[in-house]
Amino acid sequence: MSTKEAYKQKIDAELDLVQAKLDWFKAQGVVITADARIKHAKHVEELEQKFHATKAKLSELGEADEHVWEQLKDGVEDMWGTLQSTLENTVATFKEEHV
Repeated sequence: MSTKEAYKQKIDAELDLVQAKLDWFKAQGVVITADARIKHAKHVEELEQKFHATKAKLSELGEADEHVWEQLKDGVEDMWGTLQSTLENTVATFKEEHV
């Protein structure tokens, strides 16, 4: 297995974990007040956009030639880091406010 493929599989697995956390966070929207639901929906939308953008960048990396993928790796890393930190911060804030 190439380094590129191993890296792609690693990020895919981590994105699966993010998807599970995002699903949990979305499910929490049914147990909060109407005002909080609006704020929650905005957070969910933002997280889903970042998630899909990261998946698209990872797909681009997966389709790249061996000599080009290293250049795309930094972009994937940046998007992954942003997605992960945004999700963690959003969930932590939500728990503090509503759980």
